Amino acid sequence: MSRVAAVTDHITPYDRLGLSDAVVEQLLRNGEQRPALEAYFGLGEYHELAQLAAAAAQRPADVSRPHVFIVPGILGSLLGVRRRAPLPDDVLWLDPLDIQAGRLALLDPHCGAPVEPLGAVLYSHLKLKLRLRAAGFPVTLYAYDWREDILTLGASLAARLREHAPRPVAIVAHSMGGLVSRIALAQEGTAHVARTVLLGTPNFGAFAPLQALRGTYAVVRNIARLDLGCSAEALAERVFGAFPSLYQMLPPAADGLDLTDRRCWPDCGPAPRPALLERARQFHRALPAPDERLTVIAGIGGKTVTAVARAADGFRYTVTRGGDGTVPAVSAAPPGMQTYYTPTSHSDLTRDAQVAAAIVDVLTSGVTTGLPARWSSRARARAEISDAQLARLPAAKLHWARLTARQRQRFLDDLNEPPPLRLRVPRPD
Repeated sequence: MSRVAAVTDHITPYDRLGLSDAVVEQLLRNGEQRPALEAYFGLGEYHELAQLAAAAAQRPADVSRPHVFIVPGILGSLLGVRRRAPLPDDVLWLDPLDIQAGRLALLDPHCGAPVEPLGAVLYSHLKLKLRLRAAGFPVTLYAYDWREDILTLGASLAARLREHAPRPVAIVAHSMGGLVSRIALAQEGTAHVARTVLLGTPNFGAFAPLQALRGTYAVVRNIARLDLGCSAEALAERVFGAFPSLYQMLPPAADGLDLTDRRCWPDCGPAPRPALLERARQFHRALPAPDERLTVIAGIGGKTVTAVARAADGFRYTVTRGGDGTVPAVSAAPPGMQTYYTPTSHSDLTRDAQVAAAIVDVLTSGVTTGLPARWSSRARARAEISDAQLARLPAAKLHWARLTARQRQRFLDDLNEPPPLRLRVPRPD
């Protein structure tokens, strides 16, 4: 209990900025707490959000339009512990000072800390909400505990959607949120969901979760730079490796490897949890066929892991430009689904103005001309890199308090930045 009790007496500036989207929108409109919000979002980002908040306030929500639920992906909701007012809630994800102090371990579901969702990560999702509001849509940012089983999360989302029946509802879901939404659409009482737009959803899995479980994914390695007492591999095994959702986003069959089978994993490095691999296998069997209400927006042109093989030094990953930097385009766009393509990175799919305009089109009329509906690439350039090579890349520890505001913002902006790799066209044999 001592570790759990400790979460109530550690207040950081990020806890004080763990405000709801409605409160932040009001602050953006009236200019209050401007220095704190400029430091949090960045100067340019603050001014753009302030303009969007003003535009959204001038357009009353059109009750004839469907109520839009924005469903974030994994890591897209703040997680932490509720405190009694007037104390702010204790934000664990994403609070760099808490991570610096080693408190990310409290996210381990077996730790016993009463962690729950505290709201969506506004840096990633507020722009999209305001753009949809400015187009007249009523919008809800739907926060959830992304550590949990996706089947459970889908059932919870369906229950929330049923609260709005029979009024029409629409969903805009990013990354793993699309899988949560697909599960929700298969539940009873969700026929009033008119349309669902999936942004970079790993419908056939992705290799970023595999790298996260191996401690070689960019986010895990960057977070480990903040944790002064833990390596990326240790974080992967002790914390991220306890999340059922990560396993459920593994590709069900990848280049002849069944990644839900422990025997297909290397003997070196962080090991998966067999019980969670089995839950992933069951999830793939339970995932319903794509719903006719779905529209996909897939990112292309980013350096993305699109294949994997087992090697002596762990897994070996093939990187091409066949995705959004995180999810391969072939996974985001199942055959037969209405799909549009954009040269936008995975993290920016919820922040890009052109993507937002296309979403408004789809929610309004079912189609858009703002993004191409076809994509083909003859690019043959690629690179290969292994777990061992990724683990050896420089990753010096950071002391957050010593960083300037600009350095902090750059670190958060680049949290998902992949390692620098030069792609080359393979030489003919």
